[in-house]
Amino acid sequence: MRTFRVLLVMVVVALGVVGYIVCAPYGPTRETFVEITPGTSTVNIAQQLRDAGVIRSSTAFEVMKEFHGGTLKAGEYRFDHPASVSDVYERMQRGDVFTITLVIPEGYNIFDVANAVQAAGLGKHDDFLKAETQHTELVKMWNPQATSVEGFLFPDTYKFGRHATPVQMLTTMVKRFGVMAGKLGMSGSDVEREVVMASLVEREVHLDTERPVVAGVFANRLALGMPLQTDPAVQYASQLRGTWTGVIHQSELQSDSAYNTYTHAGLPPGPICNPGVAALKAALHPEKTDYLYFVADANGATKFSATLAEHNGHVAEYRAKNK
Repeated sequence: MRTFRVLLVMVVVALGVVGYIVCAPYGPTRETFVEITPGTSTVNIAQQLRDAGVIRSSTAFEVMKEFHGGTLKAGEYRFDHPASVSDVYERMQRGDVFTITLVIPEGYNIFDVANAVQAAGLGKHDDFLKAETQHTELVKMWNPQATSVEGFLFPDTYKFGRHATPVQMLTTMVKRFGVMAGKLGMSGSDVEREVVMASLVEREVHLDTERPVVAGVFANRLALGMPLQTDPAVQYASQLRGTWTGVIHQSELQSDSAYNTYTHAGLPPGPICNPGVAALKAALHPEKTDYLYFVADANGATKFSATLAEHNGHVAEYRAKNK
């Protein structure tokens, strides 16, 4: 009887110890990262976690495999507070890896994207901008003469690991463009031209309902051989030169840049930003009108005109309300 009681006490103590090891929170109070490479065994994962101070016992983690089963996902994990072995195991089974969110809004150009990458802590602006101009092979299927990946970095919310390279990020964005282009029915040699048109539409107006009308205005002007006279393209020319100050000066309207749509008829030689779905749809399906001009009104909407006289009236009205 006494022996039985001793054994019972030992079992209870053992269970208590096991329960403590498995259930009691343990781990870092400061930010700690653990990188699990693909193909790493459960035993080696347990050792990495123990060495990093994330878990108390590697054996306890291995035991979790018997109870939970499943597959542990590779990737980088972030730990910043104590947790039970079971919680850690379940996180890795879900693949709850650490990522940094990068938001690319519609209309961002390569300079804006580089700024966003640096602001997110994913790399330096200059390094990313250099990659954007060097890795044109990513977009050669649509534009063999491209001087950058401008226009093909699809606006979206992305999640990248801390160590993602510029090329990896660019590849992901370009692939997303390819998927969306396919859904929109974009293909063949017209894609580059459609993206250029969409980039102009994207930067000119902010209301999706107005985008097809603006695309129609540009189509009408191109058909008549009229210069597009779009300010965003002039701004982009200054950004490429590194002289943009935030205001368009008269000298910039007279520059010899191929992106200056005041002095050069036709579309600019490449996109001026990365357009979103609404602008791409507008470029694919411009609205048929007799409009040749447009200007913003005092409320931020757009006034369209078929004649120069009507357009000048809208401009005068806009200036009078904004004195």
